[in-house]
Amino acid sequence: MVALYIQRSKDSACIMSFLSQTDRITMEFACAFVYVPPAVIQKDGQRSSANVIKRSALLPPVNRIRPSTPPPPPPTNSTVAKSPKLPKSTPKIVEQLEKSKVKKVVKPSPFYENAKFHSKLEAASSINTTAQQTTSPRRTVLSYLLYPALLPPHMRPAASSQSSPHSKPLDNSQTFTYDLPNNEPDLNAHRWDPNYSYSTPEGTGGEVKLPAITSNVPGQTPAPALPPRPAFMKSMPEYLVLLPSSASSSQKSPSTSSLSQSSTAKGSADKEPLPGNPNVVLVSLGKLLSEESGEFIRGEPTCCSQCGSVQDSCYVNVLHACHFCQSRELTSPPSIPPSALFLLNPDEKPPCAAGALLLFCIDISGSMSITSQVTAGEHFVHRSRLQFVQEAVLQCVQRLSEQQPDTRVGLITFNYQVTMYGYENFTSRFLSGAELTDSNYLKEAAASFPSPPPLSQTKDFLQRQVMGLSESGTTALGPAALLAVAMASRQPGSKVIICTDGKANTELGNLEVEDNDARTLLSSTIFYQELGEYAANQGVTVSVLSIEGTDCRLDELGRLADRTGGKVVIASPNRLHPEFEQIIENRTIVTHCTVTLLLPKSLHMRGEREAGCKGTREVGNVDPDTEITFQFGANEQDADVPAPASGSRVSVQLQIRYRQRNGQTMLRVITSERNVTDDSSAALSSLSLAIIQLNSSQASAALAVRGRFLDARREGELQRKLIERAIEHNHSAQDKQTYQEWVKTMEPIYNNIHNFTRRKSVISDSQSLTDAGAALLYAMKHSNRKSISLKNKHKL
Repeated sequence: MVALYIQRSKDSACIMSFLSQTDRITMEFACAFVYVPPAVIQKDGQRSSANVIKRSALLPPVNRIRPSTPPPPPPTNSTVAKSPKLPKSTPKIVEQLEKSKVKKVVKPSPFYENAKFHSKLEAASSINTTAQQTTSPRRTVLSYLLYPALLPPHMRPAASSQSSPHSKPLDNSQTFTYDLPNNEPDLNAHRWDPNYSYSTPEGTGGEVKLPAITSNVPGQTPAPALPPRPAFMKSMPEYLVLLPSSASSSQKSPSTSSLSQSSTAKGSADKEPLPGNPNVVLVSLGKLLSEESGEFIRGEPTCCSQCGSVQDSCYVNVLHACHFCQSRELTSPPSIPPSALFLLNPDEKPPCAAGALLLFCIDISGSMSITSQVTAGEHFVHRSRLQFVQEAVLQCVQRLSEQQPDTRVGLITFNYQVTMYGYENFTSRFLSGAELTDSNYLKEAAASFPSPPPLSQTKDFLQRQVMGLSESGTTALGPAALLAVAMASRQPGSKVIICTDGKANTELGNLEVEDNDARTLLSSTIFYQELGEYAANQGVTVSVLSIEGTDCRLDELGRLADRTGGKVVIASPNRLHPEFEQIIENRTIVTHCTVTLLLPKSLHMRGEREAGCKGTREVGNVDPDTEITFQFGANEQDADVPAPASGSRVSVQLQIRYRQRNGQTMLRVITSERNVTDDSSAALSSLSLAIIQLNSSQASAALAVRGRFLDARREGELQRKLIERAIEHNHSAQDKQTYQEWVKTMEPIYNNIHNFTRRKSVISDSQSLTDAGAALLYAMKHSNRKSISLKNKHKL
């Protein structure tokens, strides 16, 4: 890697040291270790020997070397084999054998290739069977009786024999020589070792007796002796594997094995690989990006040109190696600061810091005239949906004028036309017809319309405008949403609240043609996706609030809220005001937020669209309660990069790039070192089930929103097994409570997912979501630990 020369001042080093000591913990790990399953480590250990060629057991060992000198010549004089003395009561077959041996004496001495072996055989046959000859300690006596039917054909009795072949056993007087092994040579020794020998004899030529056959067989000759085993052959072939001591110990008595199994049952279960994935990172963006004043470093940091990791160059000006680009583990930890805050582009002048906008985008179509019966004291009254919305907006305006009078509030309504309401010194503007089909024209109209003054100046006028609304016509929701986003994009951090009770049914963003025109519906889907990207890039948060009992196609319209960090809510008419208030209070602290998690090459991101050792997520707008999670694990895809070994340390770096409300671009860098382990028990003991629960909820909901219900259920099932394993290991009452909360949260994905899907979809083979299903899954995708706890308390 090319060395980077960056000069830093001494005060920047002091600032970095200060940040590392005072920075709060905002990157939390579900497990105290980086868990790598033992199977992955063993698999990586076998990769290096995967290309080794197996040698056949019949080949000589690799370290055997041919002798440099030729073997000695065979002897020229051969001794005559003497017949052994037999007892007096010799059977007929033995007498014939003796005659055949006598005839051999008069023949000329034969020439053997293996003269050494045959001379040994003749010497052994000349030994007397008297008590004067001592028996070799390595001599083996065959104690079993051989029947004639099992003898070779030339030794079997004649067919005319009167005796049955199975009636008379053989006498133990026949002898033959078998070359028994003496000392096995050490085949792994080298030729320079003193004990090395390539011609070590394999036996002592001990004498072995065979029982004699009592039947008469004319012309009987003794069976030839077995040849010796060559010196280069091992006594045990390579394809035979010795069982370890644990296997031999398993053959003990049943009582002993049962006691040992019962005592180690729990320990063996804890050593098994963990289901699911405990390697989860939680990033609390709301705490991290708070607007508290803090010291920062001016200018761009020193970054790796390949992976983009931030390196420490305060005192060391030369950067020779990057920890995250290395394929192998470094022996020394990287010189990276634990935490640092950088002000990017310090010379750039921030734009004028004006107050954020709050725009109400209200549906006043004909369907808003539908009434509902409510109680007013002791009487029942009928009120329309628009009346409920008007009451909720007026209450919000009243509270904001009292507590936040500088807030600038605007009003946009839509039915067959879209109206942007002005104030006392500026008239309202109406858009209709062909004007509502041109996106560029709508953006220009929003840009030319002035921003509303603070609420302290427009409160009374705005209240009169809200009270004068009336319902009629169709629902031009798409053009109204585009106008509202374009108008709010003047100031990052602005909010748009869309309140409707039906599907958009005009040309731009039409959602009412699901069963008739698939092309129009697909274009509408693309329209809301692009509008969400446009709003996020401008720092605008869009929330969608629909009225209970209606069908608004929130699975498509909710993409606006999903991309911009807003909310998708279904509320009853009399509960609209609390929902409005909750959306307004959830203020945006930073915009244009991008979170990047950097891992060494031995680790790998999971669940992200861009797989690899670097995961980037476009968060957009951040509120104080925003929490996101990442999953990672061992890199099992790249065979050239081994998994981190147990006991080693790896570094994980988090980079958060965002824009403050005053327009300044900041970069927060947090680096953490983690220990690697393959011990399941250690991972379970330090597991945070709350983080696992949150990650499971977010990951499963993100898959289900895209129609991948089976993958969402599979993701939740793996994490469910991990939670149950942790509860069984830790025996914690708090963990059991967390598990019960997790089951309630994941119940829609496990059991009731088909209750939240439509019957058919013309866009893809997957089922589209109902409004209730979309609102539920979007809320799960953007949930945090606080929202899950409150939700479960409300269920109880």
